Amino acid sequence: MPKIQIFGLSLDKDIYNTEYLSELGLNNRQVKAVLYVKEKGKITNKEYQVLNDISNRTATNELTELVTNFAVLKVSGAGAGTFYHL
Repeated sequence: MPKIQIFGLSLDKDIYNTEYLSELGLNNRQVKAVLYVKEKGKITNKEYQVLNDISNRTATNELTELVTNFAVLKVSGAGAGTFYHL
């Protein structure tokens, strides 16, 4: 999490909020997913599908976009064991 230095005092700033994520260009489903990851620690493709009531293909496309275009999520694992985290 980014820190703000003020006269030697370090404060954590939570950039993972709806307003900031929307400003990055994330769609509503992606914002919801990032907030889910913030709370739960990770998300899978299946969880993304259920959270947003969408198809596997749409979930894959949007998660890939979060990783490659926005660099908000990082991917770990491969295939059915893949999960995404901050």
